Amino acid sequence: MNELNIQGVGMTSQRTRDRLIDRLQQKGITHPDVLRIMRLVPRHLFVDEAMATRSYEDSSFPIGHGQTISQPYIVARMTELLMESESLENILEVGTGSGYQAAVLGGLVKNLHTVEVIPELYRQSRDLLYKIGYKNIRTHLSDGSWGWADAAPYDAIMATAAPDAIPPALIQQLKIGGRLVIPVGAQNSEQVLQVVTRNSESKYSVENHESVAFVPLVSK
Repeated sequence: MNELNIQGVGMTSQRTRDRLIDRLQQKGITHPDVLRIMRLVPRHLFVDEAMATRSYEDSSFPIGHGQTISQPYIVARMTELLMESESLENILEVGTGSGYQAAVLGGLVKNLHTVEVIPELYRQSRDLLYKIGYKNIRTHLSDGSWGWADAAPYDAIMATAAPDAIPPALIQQLKIGGRLVIPVGAQNSEQVLQVVTRNSESKYSVENHESVAFVPLVSK
């Protein structure tokens, strides 16, 4: 990362970020690498300028186009679950959005592909991630429910929007033994954070974790 672009002042200072890390630890986030990268990533650059002074609150914020930047706890929690994968060489993120989750993952994995279906968000996140200095993130304008088959198979996949059911294409793009971290459920009903493990060519297992609230996975 470019150090010049991750510094902040006042309510975006390192001291403010450290307080966020304290809150994440109080909520049960323990993985040292996740906490380290959450402390470094400049979340204030991924929110609307008017919200910058609140960017290190443990809250989600709208980013336009009916989308949100996820609450830091959820970002950390999903990242912790993904970090349990056997390998982090080749990872896919579905739903780039603001680019914040991609920035967190980009500091932890070797290669990250991230797809976004909304052109305006795709361009904004692509340009911001490049400006900050990430060299291992590839952004793509694509329907996330299809994944990104060109770079498959993946060691792990993370979805940052909720489909009504697990998209089969995402499971097919996992390596055997790979993990999919995904919120599942309709927007107006209970959504559950799930970890899907591909056990063989035709079988997979599902672990249910906590209830969550995500915007729906936009599909074309």
